[in-house]
Amino acid sequence: MLSSCVWWKYRYKKNKVIILKNFFLIFFSVLLLNHNSFSTDSINNKIDKNFYKFLAVEGIVLTGAITYLKHQWYDDKSRVPFHSYNDFKGWNQIDKLGHFYISYLESNVGYSLLKKFNFSEKQSLLFGGSQGLLLETPIEIFDAYHEGWGFSWYDMLANSFGSLFFIAQQKLFNEQLIRPKLSFSRSVYAQNANGLLGKNNLLSEFVYDYNGYTYWFSFSPNRIFKINKIPEWINLSFGYGSNGMLGEFENRKTYRGKTLPFYKRYRQYYLSLDINFSKIKTNSKILKTIFNSLSYIKIPLPALEFSNKKLKGHYIYF
Repeated sequence: MLSSCVWWKYRYKKNKVIILKNFFLIFFSVLLLNHNSFSTDSINNKIDKNFYKFLAVEGIVLTGAITYLKHQWYDDKSRVPFHSYNDFKGWNQIDKLGHFYISYLESNVGYSLLKKFNFSEKQSLLFGGSQGLLLETPIEIFDAYHEGWGFSWYDMLANSFGSLFFIAQQKLFNEQLIRPKLSFSRSVYAQNANGLLGKNNLLSEFVYDYNGYTYWFSFSPNRIFKINKIPEWINLSFGYGSNGMLGEFENRKTYRGKTLPFYKRYRQYYLSLDINFSKIKTNSKILKTIFNSLSYIKIPLPALEFSNKKLKGHYIYF
């Protein structure tokens, strides 16, 4: 078996490929969603040719990502019988929220694309809305049959909840009343971890440092509480993060021969203002593309934080 240190590095290097794959697909999908050449002929209900272009690109990206993973990480691993890995408590569940968020995002994009391609509501929800779960499952299956990895039932549960969260809202309300979002900022923990949480640059720390992540659930008070005086693009957002983590389940004391600082692991809960850019009206196609992309990200705004049994305010929280 791999040592815990080597296993950890392999696991999160792999996540870098998965993250980049997902952002590529999302960026490409947003461009398609704002393309002006979609067919709107509801009588003929023809599938737009861009649908086949999307399938081709998605197939190439997924095949490339899985092939890369297979040769980069699985070639030197022994094939073993199906086995699982219990990582529910890892990183204070920040990793699980990441699976939920990515799955939701992919399901949202999948549904929106199929609607643009003139599929019915039922077909769009069934095939597009389940895209998050479908795209993330193959990785878990690969892990299940290789030594040093393992099938995570909790990853699968988070992936399932992400897709179901999108589908349920669309089915019940015909819109996404509550939108999961992500924010990230570089943390002091990565700077003092001697490379354990990244190589002292933004991209590397974005992949390795879960201390920098906050996941949010954003909603419009206008839509939830019928406060019509508040514009729909002004939102409230509940957030969750965790700090002080220098290891998956418990903090490491040393790394690469250097003693690491002692940090207390603790959870953080937030209430913040937010902006739903997708609700801001504009006739500019470029701005629509930018606004739709930003609708998945929580931008820095004032926030209240509850952690360590204390309440404190942030003029601007990143």
